[in-house]
Amino acid sequence: MAPPTIPIIPMDNFNFTTPQRPLTWLITGSSSGFGLAITRHAQANGHKVLATSRNPSKTPDLVQEIESKGGRWLPLDLDDRDNTRVINDLEAEGVAIDVLVNNAGSALLQAAECITEDEARAQFETVFFGPYRLTRAVLPHMRERRFGIIVNISTGASLEGRESMGIYAASKAAFDGLTKVMAKEVAEFNVRTLTVYLGGFNTYFSSSLRAGSEPLPGDYDESAVGKALKFMHGGKYVADGDTWKGAKVVYDVVTGEGPGAGKEGELNLPLGRDMEARVKLVRDRMDHCWKVFGSAATKVSVKADN
Repeated sequence: MAPPTIPIIPMDNFNFTTPQRPLTWLITGSSSGFGLAITRHAQANGHKVLATSRNPSKTPDLVQEIESKGGRWLPLDLDDRDNTRVINDLEAEGVAIDVLVNNAGSALLQAAECITEDEARAQFETVFFGPYRLTRAVLPHMRERRFGIIVNISTGASLEGRESMGIYAASKAAFDGLTKVMAKEVAEFNVRTLTVYLGGFNTYFSSSLRAGSEPLPGDYDESAVGKALKFMHGGKYVADGDTWKGAKVVYDVVTGEGPGAGKEGELNLPLGRDMEARVKLVRDRMDHCWKVFGSAATKVSVKADN
């Protein structure tokens, strides 16, 4: 007899419902890229938007645009360990956050051996702990109201990263892994999650790239790492993904419209033409390793036959 196990409940067992009313969206990193595009799509479709950025004073025209249409623009720094006060203050005002979009972030590119521990921790502070704090702050309210949507804008690098993207991929993958489990924990409260794996899009991503403080050893100069760093930091990276179109797909999946109609239980959204090859690579690799080691992997239980 097989030992008892904890059953895995398929996500399609849950019947998620969305209120038929305008939703209130809190979006981080609203000053550019996907954050701005999602903010505009949500507002254009009659939803209430709470846009945020680290320094709203740097984008007065955008602040005026959003607020002139009934939205609000709030300062929010992901590295601030007290950033949850934004959510707490809003909820105390009676503003019920229906959708949290964790979009803001940055990327440190460097060979793994050259990244300092301080740099690694700073990367995780922004990309993992910052959104984790916000998510923890909003979940009790969503759970109590029996509705909420957490949207995490991730990256294809968390599935399969290029050379030099190790710590960036790790920070994104950590939050993806947390979200995958959290989705199972909150589904019965009609709270769902969506992780968006972005491919290459025409955002200002290259402007958010940071170089490590440690010099790259000469051995790496003409290696895949060295070439990747020169490519990314040299202004040669040109993506063909249209941010406006991509953000519309995210909006549709969140609201259950267009390609998102009837797909409320979907946890993952790979987005971008280049993601097709990356998803196939990951799937094929896992299939391959199981074919190679599967017979051995299934014979390691206490009473397994040798």
